[in-house]
Amino acid sequence: MAVAQVTLGSSSVTTTPLGLGANAVGGVNLFPNLKDETGIEIVQAALDNGIQLLDTAFVYGLGHSEELIGKATAAYKRDTFQIADKAAQDLSSGEMVVSNRPDFLKRSVDEALTRLNTDYIDVFYIHFPDADTPKAEAVGALHDLKVAGKIRAVGVSNFSLAQIEEANQDGYVDVVENQFSLLHQDARADVMPYLAEHNISFVPFFPLASGLLTGKYTADTDLNFGEGDIRSGMDDFKQPRYSQILTAVDSLAPLAAAHKVSIAQLVLAYYIANPQVSVVIPGAKRPSQVEANAQALQVSLSEEEYAAIEKAFSAFAA
Repeated sequence: MAVAQVTLGSSSVTTTPLGLGANAVGGVNLFPNLKDETGIEIVQAALDNGIQLLDTAFVYGLGHSEELIGKATAAYKRDTFQIADKAAQDLSSGEMVVSNRPDFLKRSVDEALTRLNTDYIDVFYIHFPDADTPKAEAVGALHDLKVAGKIRAVGVSNFSLAQIEEANQDGYVDVVENQFSLLHQDARADVMPYLAEHNISFVPFFPLASGLLTGKYTADTDLNFGEGDIRSGMDDFKQPRYSQILTAVDSLAPLAAAHKVSIAQLVLAYYIANPQVSVVIPGAKRPSQVEANAQALQVSLSEEEYAAIEKAFSAFAA
């Protein structure tokens, strides 16, 4: 079954509505005990199972994720997959400083091209806004790179609506990557209407909400994750919100069973069907997870089923 393609913003980039979030591919500073060979297998599992967009960033292993993607994709035809990359972390001073300076962004793209072993990057995002650089100036630098053929689409990530508006002053922004999930729907109220009005694509990160939307958590799950675990500071894992989340997720079980898929696959199918979402990019730590995620591309939700999922999570709407 052929997978429908989506076009990102006003760019020429087309890709699948399901991508791979590659923070666990080489993100050795983010996750313990990652193996390079597993990271390469994850990327190849994505490409072998109909997933085309590989979403990485410099900060995932400080360039190591990019290097592994370059190795993993070496045997694949370049026009059969797309790479989305991000930068904002400047280490030139010896410390990590967020920068949107045009010279830094242009240097970041050149260095990323080398690590990725490619001639162009399909989407390049400013990963985080800095405090000083005019956003239209920063995006203008990426637009110059787009004209030069080094990147094909311009993106911003973790930007507020006001920052997106400033960045898009000249109409150069093609894609926004911000947090959005059934549990975190704030983007519906402000960012999404602006993007729709200006033909800017939306790519949500954390679509499965740290696994809460997969059905793997229960009332008996030990929520004492230990020091250093990012989940320890999240309100989603604190009562009474945690129990409210479990109730909503559990209510999806009959619909998932009717489609003979997991809850995670059903939720991914919801995002794929969501007209406000262009590409959903779940992460994976094992090739088998990528293969399972890819099956969401084959799930077709009726209007009634889509509405039922939205209703189940209406309490979390903005």
